[in-house]
Order: sequence, then C-alpha cells, then structure tokens
Amino acid sequence: MSTAISRTWEHAVVTGGAGFVGSHLCSALLAAGAAVTCVDDFSTGRPENVTPLLERPGFTLVRADVAEGLPVVRPPDLVLHFASPASPADYLRLPLHTMEAGSSGTRNTLRLAREAGARFVLASTSEVYGDPRQHPQEERYWGNVNPVGPRSVYDEAKRFGEALTTAHAEAHGIDTCIVRLFNTYGPRMRGHDGRAVPTFVRQALAGEPLTVTGDGRQTRSLCYVDDTVAGVLAAAAHGMRGPVNIGNPSEITMLDLARLVIELTGSGSGVHYIERPVDDPAVRCPDITLARDKLGWEPRVGAEEGLRRTIAWFRAEAGH
Repeated sequence: MSTAISRTWEHAVVTGGAGFVGSHLCSALLAAGAAVTCVDDFSTGRPENVTPLLERPGFTLVRADVAEGLPVVRPPDLVLHFASPASPADYLRLPLHTMEAGSSGTRNTLRLAREAGARFVLASTSEVYGDPRQHPQEERYWGNVNPVGPRSVYDEAKRFGEALTTAHAEAHGIDTCIVRLFNTYGPRMRGHDGRAVPTFVRQALAGEPLTVTGDGRQTRSLCYVDDTVAGVLAAAAHGMRGPVNIGNPSEITMLDLARLVIELTGSGSGVHYIERPVDDPAVRCPDITLARDKLGWEPRVGAEEGLRRTIAWFRAEAGH
C-alpha cells in the first residue's frame, strides 16, 4: 500500500492495533519508517493480524486494556486511538467495554499524548450522525442519535470521545484530530463480525443465502481500507483538528451490495430477508469536501475492485 505522509513520525502508538483498521495502520506506519507500538487487549482484535509484524524492526506489541492504562515505555510523537469494538455484533456483546474504551480509554490515550507532547488522532465514526436527517452528512451536522437505544453504547461512546478530545485540546493545548470513519471494509475483517461486507462474502463463498435486513433499500458508503488508512494518516500529518469525514461518497443499497457480492464470487446463493435492527440508519453517505480541500484526499478504490480484493483474501483464508 502506498501512503503519502507529509510529516515524519519517529514512534507511533496505535491502540486497537491488532484490529482490522488498526493493523493496516501499523503496517503503513512501519512502511513509512516509523517505530510502532501496537496496544490491544484482543477482545475483538486478532493476533494473526499483527503476527507478520512481530519480526519487523521497530514493532512492539503490548497486550493491555486502554481503559485501565497504557504501559508504553518509549514516548511517542503520534498517538492513534483506534481501540473499540466497532461492529454491532461486538458492541452489543460488549456494551460496557465499548463505553469504557470510548471514555476511560480516550482519557488515558490523551494523557499519554499530553505527557509526550504527541499528535493525537481519535478514530470516531459516522455513527455519531445516527439515523441522519441530513444527506449526505457533513461535519457540521450534529446527528440524530437515540441515546438509550441498543446502538447507543457505541454511538455515545464515540460522541463522548469527541467531546473529551475537544475539551483536552482546549484545556491542555494537546495537538488533536478527530476522524470520522465511514464503513471501512477489506482484508482482515472477521467473517462473523456482523457487518455487511464480511457477512455477505462469507455467506456467498459458503453457498448460503445472503441475509439482507429489512427490504434492503437502506444505503451505506463503503470505503476500502487502504483509502481509509491514507485518509487517517493525511489528517494526522496535516495538523487539522477536525472532525473530518473519511469515507467514500459512492452510496450502494444493501440489496445491490448483496447482488454484487454474489456476482463477483460466482456464487449460486440467493437472498434471504431478515428483520432490520432497531435504529438501523436508512442512509449513510459522507460529504468529503473538507477532506478533499484540506487534505487533498479522496478514495481511489471503487466498490467492485475493493470487493474483488476482499473476496480474494477471504478465499485465501478459507484455503489455509
């Protein structure tokens, strides 16, 4: 993966670094010449995501829960806080853990950044917009979130993390940035994590019906992981505070996504409709004007190409 980084980092700490997006960040930073400390409690991250990095010079793996503390010895100049369950299946299974990662975990990573004088980047989410009444969603939109619904443990944890990050920047002068990620997908996703792309790919490769919720007309905007990582690192290097949307503005309905996965896998699977989850957003699409104008960033990998790469990875994994 080619990632342009206009600021040179000596040592980056990536919390949640054994997770899906976090492990790709670790790889990109190492490739750019930075030493990387990956912090993960493996509640949702996978050891195999970072196993190939263990023999790389400059890579350190620390097993720890960020809500309890960060036992990082070497002071970093970049802290990327990506530790949190991120799929509905995970945060509904780990509701309190999710909220602790967004609250105490964010506080602890901010403290590390403050003590080291490091740049701090918070991984927030398009979920802060809830079931949006503005479409597409721009950063100035405050969102439409149910604070006591089943998804609130994740939505409100990220919203609190944003508020905490902003307050620390104001009160302590920490160099912070908030990135709001939209529906990232790609290699290293877990087949049973509950999100649409890995679920559809897993089902199609197994010849099972693809489970589409509701009538399938709800939309998402899928951003391939290489593009997401490039956007995050561009925001880190730029010095902007954000929040800034990092996502692909090309929308697709869940039914069309299921049909595309079936086509690309050559599967004989059909579609099976199931009940739509409570508070499931009807639409989701980022306005990326800010990222384009300030960062010179926009996604480069289209849905068909990104899905082909993802399907190839799942096929390879199944062959192991």
